[in-house]
Amino acid sequence: SIGLSNFNKTQIQEILRISKKHKPTILQNECHPYLQQKDLVDFCNFHGIIFQAYSPLSSKDRPAHFRKEDDPELLEDPNILKMSKKYNKSPAQIVLRWHIAAGHAAVPKSITPSRIEENIQVFDFQLTKEEMRVIGAMNCGWGILFLPH
Repeated sequence: SIGLSNFNKTQIQEILRISKKHKPTILQNECHPYLQQKDLVDFCNFHGIIFQAYSPLSSKDRPAHFRKEDDPELLEDPNILKMSKKYNKSPAQIVLRWHIAAGHAAVPKSITPSRIEENIQVFDFQLTKEEMRVIGAMNCGWGILFLPH
């Protein structure tokens, strides 16, 4: 099996064209409500490639050289905070639940035992269609490490 990371649709098409025996099975790319990459996710789904989201919470603790003063903070977004309050869940749990509902395999990074435990406690609630629509509308193409085509 072949795993890919930070590939765009054109690059994946090239791999599919030249690799007849071994096809990609997974693509790991940055993905979160501000950078949803729906076209790439749909392309992967069509070709049977699992889409795995890294930085699924938008990495508030990213290195300084990746930060700008006016960068949005996903876990402080009013829409996410409203849902967090409604479900009595953390903002991170809301975003992870969105990833699951959107069909992404999400890989949140944490070394804190309590956060690791919290990150798995997302199967006891569902976001409504309207909440999924609201989060879908947050897509603005902003990413931390996003590499444009």
